[in-house]
Amino acid sequence: MTVTPDEFRAALGRFATGVTILTARDAAGKDHGMTVSSFASVSLTPPLVLACIARDADMYAVLNGTTSFVLSVLAADKEALSRRFADEADDRFDGIPVTRNASGVIVIGGAHAYVECRRVAWHDAGDHGICVGQVERASLGGGEPLLYYRSAYTRLAR
Repeated sequence: MTVTPDEFRAALGRFATGVTILTARDAAGKDHGMTVSSFASVSLTPPLVLACIARDADMYAVLNGTTSFVLSVLAADKEALSRRFADEADDRFDGIPVTRNASGVIVIGGAHAYVECRRVAWHDAGDHGICVGQVERASLGGGEPLLYYRSAYTRLAR
């Protein structure tokens, strides 16, 4: 028996995830960013994380050509920002608060947390690439996290 894409998507939709924005710079110095919910920790020692990127996304080629990236974990009040970075648009960074890390990569202002990473591995898997990064710096913000569950944004219930 083979699971259909719709069945697979529905089953995985029952797994609540945090929402991140992955940022990186290409070889020409242009900033790129996209919403990523396929993000997970891999190891504590060394500190490793992974993000999965679709092969047809612009970020796929960007991450293959750079060694530094940032994952900004979004706070509950950043749903509009997540939607903005999920769309194909050239003006994603316009008008939002950002800073740059030591590698020149954008860090999204007001994030719930962020991790600055050095790419240490890349694995192709199906229609995605798995980018593994060693966390070189982490910082915590405030508030509650933005969550994604069953194809919709949600918040923690207290």
